[in-house]
Amino acid sequence: MFLRQITDPALAQNAYLIGCQRTGEALVIDPERDVDRYLEAARNNGLRLIAVADTHIHADYLSGARELVERHGARGYFSKEGGEDWQFEWAKGLDGVTMLGDGDVFRIGNIGIKALLTPGHTPEHMSFLVTDTGGGASEPMAIASGDFLFVGDVGRPDLLESAAGQAGLMEPSAKALYESLRGTAALPGFLQVLPAHGAGSACGKALGSVPTSVLDYERHNNAAFRQALEGGEGDFVKTILEGQPEPPLYFARMKRDNRLGPPLLVGGMMPQPARIGAADLDAWVGRPGRAILDLRTDRAAFMARHVKGALFTPASGVHLSAAAGSYLAEGDEILLLLDDGAGLGLAVRQMIRIGLDRVAAWMPVSEALSADRHIGSIRRIPSADLAGEISGHPGAAVLDVRGAGEFAAGHVVGAAHIAHTRLASGKNEIPEGRPLFVHCGSGMRASMACAYLAHQGHDVVHVDGDFGDIAESLRQ
Repeated sequence: MFLRQITDPALAQNAYLIGCQRTGEALVIDPERDVDRYLEAARNNGLRLIAVADTHIHADYLSGARELVERHGARGYFSKEGGEDWQFEWAKGLDGVTMLGDGDVFRIGNIGIKALLTPGHTPEHMSFLVTDTGGGASEPMAIASGDFLFVGDVGRPDLLESAAGQAGLMEPSAKALYESLRGTAALPGFLQVLPAHGAGSACGKALGSVPTSVLDYERHNNAAFRQALEGGEGDFVKTILEGQPEPPLYFARMKRDNRLGPPLLVGGMMPQPARIGAADLDAWVGRPGRAILDLRTDRAAFMARHVKGALFTPASGVHLSAAAGSYLAEGDEILLLLDDGAGLGLAVRQMIRIGLDRVAAWMPVSEALSADRHIGSIRRIPSADLAGEISGHPGAAVLDVRGAGEFAAGHVVGAAHIAHTRLASGKNEIPEGRPLFVHCGSGMRASMACAYLAHQGHDVVHVDGDFGDIAESLRQ
């Protein structure tokens, strides 16, 4: 048997390539949309990728299942549980697709895959028990747990309400999650836990950085899991719903598109943005339906000098998907500004993984900044100076773009609060007609928020630095 975790660090997302080395057949569980990575990994290990399974309808990225089924002829395995509202509509009636019920088994060569209904994160959620029968095993060796069980945490049951707008589902989902966790009691403790996410994902609040775990270890050391096994339902529901991070706005769109079917990539290929020059900026700056995204890593350099109206998010790390997905309008044509062309391919992949397919053009930042008539800036101050700035600008407002839990733990008196990935949905709460001092916990989220707010016409000041410095300055 072959098992390989294939990770997207930007989304802290894990897919699993599982192969039977005797027959050369392989399955991928929870792939992202750029499926060439999984096909290549299979080929490099002497395998043919013949099947795909999704644990659930994902909220944080577009699944590659449709791409594999309809373009590459893979067999598809998806949940038929959870009711009509939670079905993979695109897959219904397709040849080669099997809709799975609780306890159903399918095979990849000599490997048995058993579907285990584990609702809570979503009503249709399946985990998959993996048994290497070709190697003589009669018990499963792993559970591909999707967003049901993570290393150090469990799936969040609030997303259908907080991200997808399905009112009244948080508590019922939390109760279902409680029962699903307790229902694992019959599973062997030696099972490897293969989660769909790790630290950095918005699909939980305490995910660990360790890539995989063992079921018994999680039973004893995963606080949320242990509470479900040892405590009452009411306490579990209260605890699991507290302190969940605000989901980025694009999650609702991912839910919709993964249910109805993500668009197939044109020609099965990544978009190939055109290399343009500074003279072409006239066709982009201030043009409706067109967006400019600056992917530099240096936020101070962006504040000092950037193309007017450009949005900002570093290409590296976990910020690009959350910020671009939350700030760009669906269908926007996109111009990427990068330090150089070396990072273009990965940036395009990150965009298409969340459905931002219209990446039409790119150019080096240095060249874009040579067009003086299109240059703007945003004032930047150290966080330790905020108290003095507030006293010197009595008409100004403070906007805190941290998460709700951070805000509740301590904040500037009188500050407005909207998480940086929810700004587009909270426009009526943003103070109008006066300078906005925008801060977060370190300066990074505030930098992205400032670019978005300036793009929307607000007069913003970027407060850069630790929130602890703000708190200290206010005490003096």
